[in-house]
Amino acid sequence: MPDLVDDYFQPGWRTRTLECAACEWRGDSRAMTLQPHEDMSEYLCPQCEDILLVVRHPDLAQVRAAAEAGHPEALEQLALLEDYLRRQQGG
Repeated sequence: MPDLVDDYFQPGWRTRTLECAACEWRGDSRAMTLQPHEDMSEYLCPQCEDILLVVRHPDLAQVRAAAEAGHPEALEQLALLEDYLRRQQGG
């Protein structure tokens, strides 16, 4: 069963070592195969392709909350999202 990250902005999920139950490969998300989807991303074992990690993508409210807390990545994402929303509104 894959690990689930509900809070995209929680520290450490990218560097946490996971072990594949199917083939015993060990490593972190940076060495896994990324499969992005609309609401989440799956990270697959690079040897056997089992899903090891599922990360839910944050919604705008979560990005705003993390940005207000000073999270650097959330601040960058919020700037991009707000720019996109302004352009969509014609402003």
